[in-house]
Amino acid sequence: MQIQVGIITISDRASAGDYADLGGPALKAAAQKAGWQVLAEAIVPDDAKRIQDTIRSFSKQRCGLILTTGGTGIAARDVTPEAIRMIMRVELPGFGEVMRAESMKITPNAILSRNLAAVVDDSLVIALPGKPSGAVECLSFVQDAIPHGVALAQATPTSC
Repeated sequence: MQIQVGIITISDRASAGDYADLGGPALKAAAQKAGWQVLAEAIVPDDAKRIQDTIRSFSKQRCGLILTTGGTGIAARDVTPEAIRMIMRVELPGFGEVMRAESMKITPNAILSRNLAAVVDDSLVIALPGKPSGAVECLSFVQDAIPHGVALAQATPTSC
């Protein structure tokens, strides 16, 4: 099954052009390395409605997997988990648990991360850290479960 991917960088400063987006390109490279096709990319500010609208737009474009980077910390502007939870059908807590547990082996600050995965419309949405290396590492920790998760989200028959 070819996985179609949408990537959303969530950052006030990157969306304003104050600095270059590094997280989106890092995730795009990781997705392509996994053999997935990146269909859509966006940079949006830390704004719940913009995050939700972009996720829903990418799902309508048939992105079975939507990766977000940024907005998962505890700063006042970090609203990605709340934005996703307001539109999700179901949360998949195991993804966040594994990402935090594995990341704790690298940095004690991982406990502060609010990474999560959920099904929104027909897409598996995974909220990853804003730091490019952290986003790619966290994706690698859950990568093997993604094809089956996408198939279930899209109600595609699977033998897994």
